[in-house]
Amino acid sequence: MKKGKKLYEGKAKVIYACSEKNYVIQHFKDDATAFNNQKKSIIEGKGILNNRISEHILTYLSQVGIKNHLVKRINMREQLIKHVNIIPIEFIVRNIATGSLTKRLGIEDGTVLDEPLIEYCLKNDELGDPLISKEHIFAFKWATKKEIEKIDKQLNRINDFLVGLFRGVGIKLVDFKVEFGRYKNNNKNEIILADEISPDTCRLWDMNTEKKLDKDRFRKNLGNLIEAYQDVARRLGILHEQSNIRPLKFPKPKAVKLKKNK
Repeated sequence: MKKGKKLYEGKAKVIYACSEKNYVIQHFKDDATAFNNQKKSIIEGKGILNNRISEHILTYLSQVGIKNHLVKRINMREQLIKHVNIIPIEFIVRNIATGSLTKRLGIEDGTVLDEPLIEYCLKNDELGDPLISKEHIFAFKWATKKEIEKIDKQLNRINDFLVGLFRGVGIKLVDFKVEFGRYKNNNKNEIILADEISPDTCRLWDMNTEKKLDKDRFRKNLGNLIEAYQDVARRLGILHEQSNIRPLKFPKPKAVKLKKNK
């Protein structure tokens, strides 16, 4: 299998053509962004961890009947995935109120919702990924009613699975964001999950301490992002490669004696 030209580059991933028909290669970057790309940094090893965690979760989702774009992990940073036509909507599922929801509606941060809340945002960085309604989706033909009904059902199934998965390792699934795409299968468009699921796209809190184990550590300048992602990977039982994911350690500066000019 040969990697071809770059087809698309997003904030956290790069998509390349490949020699396999109907497939592309997805490369996970170390770039960290927040607030619609207004805050940026490069955090060494983040892409490696997201690749492994996402592969782990998507494999489990496939086993419970949630079709997704993952074919296989190729190496530490890349996956072979199905080539889909992305629906231009970000789908957000919330179990606990935090982030933009609390700011918009004045809800107390940390409020547990009686039922999962599904929100839709137009995938458009220039517009700030604005919140939209189903009526907007249908009016502008971004997706059909049948497609959204199917996606909503899939979102609830994904949420149920992820809540249980993370609860089993002592983590609260606060919310998550995913995308879906149309995959041509036997000349028919099939709606499948077409996004990573990782600490970049989920809010994850420790069940006992509510310590944040996700990208909020970058958004809110909490530090130790790699350590938090490693903690999630360890709890999930993922054996990841050690290179490039250790926190960088620098020796303490030594005092230097300056010679006096004679």
